[in-house]
Amino acid sequence: MKIRNATIADITAIDNIYNQAVSLKFKTADLMPLTKEKRKKWFEDHNDHYPVFVAEIDHKVVGYLAVSAYRPGRMALRETAEISYYIDSSYQRRGIGKQLIEHAEAKCASLGLKTFIAIIIDSNDASIELLKKYNYEKWGHLPNVAVFEDKEIGHVYYGKRIVL
Repeated sequence: MKIRNATIADITAIDNIYNQAVSLKFKTADLMPLTKEKRKKWFEDHNDHYPVFVAEIDHKVVGYLAVSAYRPGRMALRETAEISYYIDSSYQRRGIGKQLIEHAEAKCASLGLKTFIAIIIDSNDASIELLKKYNYEKWGHLPNVAVFEDKEIGHVYYGKRIVL
């Protein structure tokens, strides 16, 4: 497996992977698949300071991790970033998420970041267990803030200080 910075050519693969999570429900708070135009805007909001990393197997993008500004524009939070990661459903449980997190953490200092936060639907046990495995701690819980049809689900915040 190879991990590299995403390029605009990866947008379709990233979009397909994310939209798999949307269709499964309870993996992201989006209820409708994202359009290519919206994904392109999302990609343009990422840069050298807030990169998107993709995992490739046999030249196929099978997962990605985005490092995003946490509370953009609030300069006191400039060294904190949100991470979000998604793995193609055909490639889950192969350590791809683990390797993407390790890669992002290794890049933290060079990005000028010290803290990562992951905001997860509280029923997404696989993501929560992955974060716990890498010593992310539960820093907050917002109960019943996400509504999927008639089911209310919470958001949990997991965080880790990477650079001390």
